[in-house]
Amino acid sequence: MAAINHGADAVYIGAPRFGARAAAGNSLQDIEKLIRHAHLFRARVYIALNTLFTDSELESAVKLAWQLYDIGSDALIIQDMGLLECDLPPIPLHASTQTNNRTAEKVRFLEDVGFQQVVLARELSLTQVRRIRQKTTLPLECFVHGALCVSYSGQCYISERVSGRSGNRGECAQFCRHRYTLRDGDGEVIVADKYLLSIKDLNLSKHLGDLVEAGISSFKIEGRLKESGYVKNVTAYYRQALDKILDEKPGLARSSSGRCHYSFTPDPSRSFNRGACNYFLTGKRPRIGSVDSPKSLGEKIGTVVSRSDTSFTLKTDTALHNGDGLCYFDDRDEMVGLLANRVEQNVVHHRAKRSPAVGTTIFRNLDVLFSKLLQQSDLCRSISLSLQIRDTVKGYQVRVVDEDGCISETVVDIEKAVAKRPGGLATRFEKQFRKSGGTVYDITNVDVQIDETVHVAAAAINGLRREALLSHTEVRMAGYCRQESALVPNGVNWISDRVTFLDNITNAKAQAFYRRHGVTEFDLSEESCREGKDGALMRTRYCIRAQLGRCKKSGEAEGELAEPFTLTDNTGVYILDFNCEACEMVVRKSK
Repeated sequence: MAAINHGADAVYIGAPRFGARAAAGNSLQDIEKLIRHAHLFRARVYIALNTLFTDSELESAVKLAWQLYDIGSDALIIQDMGLLECDLPPIPLHASTQTNNRTAEKVRFLEDVGFQQVVLARELSLTQVRRIRQKTTLPLECFVHGALCVSYSGQCYISERVSGRSGNRGECAQFCRHRYTLRDGDGEVIVADKYLLSIKDLNLSKHLGDLVEAGISSFKIEGRLKESGYVKNVTAYYRQALDKILDEKPGLARSSSGRCHYSFTPDPSRSFNRGACNYFLTGKRPRIGSVDSPKSLGEKIGTVVSRSDTSFTLKTDTALHNGDGLCYFDDRDEMVGLLANRVEQNVVHHRAKRSPAVGTTIFRNLDVLFSKLLQQSDLCRSISLSLQIRDTVKGYQVRVVDEDGCISETVVDIEKAVAKRPGGLATRFEKQFRKSGGTVYDITNVDVQIDETVHVAAAAINGLRREALLSHTEVRMAGYCRQESALVPNGVNWISDRVTFLDNITNAKAQAFYRRHGVTEFDLSEESCREGKDGALMRTRYCIRAQLGRCKKSGEAEGELAEPFTLTDNTGVYILDFNCEACEMVVRKSK
């Protein structure tokens, strides 16, 4: 609801079960409450039902899909193709990024079998997005902000195989945020005890115009399991950025109603972040690792110029406050956090064990005043209304027209007495009707043409306003048009006549789906994939060689190191394979 209140055109939310984050489930009652609030703004609610199912779970999943449809959900985000062989309600299906949507052929297939929207893989460049756009008419959605999975989505098996917790079933143990030691083929340590698979967070706010031009129509912010202040801040930031683009392009329009007016200046650097990157959007290979820490850095605020045991002085242009949370990297590149117990101009007094050294860069990952502003920010979004008030024989009629052209008329009987001092009643009506009474409405115009020889009590005028706005809310809700889409099975051929373990087929219905679409060879054995060329725990465009400045393709590397490289943590040893031609790195378990 905070996302809706701060400008989102749609939200995605986990169902009570079967979401790709098992810890982020929500009750049907809460989801129904959200749906009603969202639909008031013509915003939509997409339900994440995007895990893989066992045969025994499909019946429950289908039952849940119908329940979600019955409470007004706008779409289901799914991964498991077995659902397309079931009796689903006529609700639009969105292909989760977990279905590994990296090619035009894959997206076109998804369109042909009935999906209404596709969430693209995060790794794509603008060139690849344009290529997909040319081959499909489906609305395309892409991630623009938040945490990044180091592996191709849906293709990470390390958590499942090593800890028994499947990322494809919402239980990822986040091996990408572990500490690892990197060794070469001779066993020599290259990097010790670093977060070598942890990458920075995504921030594409400066590329929204390019993405619009490339054919993206839905911009996705990763926000599940984040606190509400993060959701408010980041949503508001992208709302402002996108509105600027829409205002400059008359052929485009927002897909929901209402305008936001914020009591704070949105700034993602002041909320949880591991540093920002644009991943591979521009086609370049940046160094995107967050290898020193997987925790939030926050905003860079300055450098230490002097210190004592209990305080230090910063060179900074940023105003600090008592209670701010600060952090820095010490001489061992370990992140250290401390609380600014008391601030005097640029001098920070603290109770930590030690002060940072002179020259240390300081970050602020908790701005207490900004956090308070976010806590206080509630309903900052409003729908504009024009009101017309006229006499009736026994009372008054209020005609309401909103920014979407939705019209309601409310007639209320109100006692009218002869005025002792005629005149001024229209002014009183207008003044009272300009107040929106804590509703979602912004009264922009009030036209009053009434008999001013009578007297009406102020309470009656306020009651008339409340009744008119309540009535209009019901008319708006009744006028919400939900898209419906019934699946029509067909025999469009899958892009190959073979599927493997990597296609994430975990039930008989999914096998039936691929058979219907021309697949004749099923190699679904985890063991065969593990032993063969497809036996990858992770396959990723992120490359440790490139991160360390040793990319063979770019010619950065000075001197050869023996291969294979290995990563070691407390769960075992992992071999790294580098497919430089495809710019990919593969992580495999050492035998």
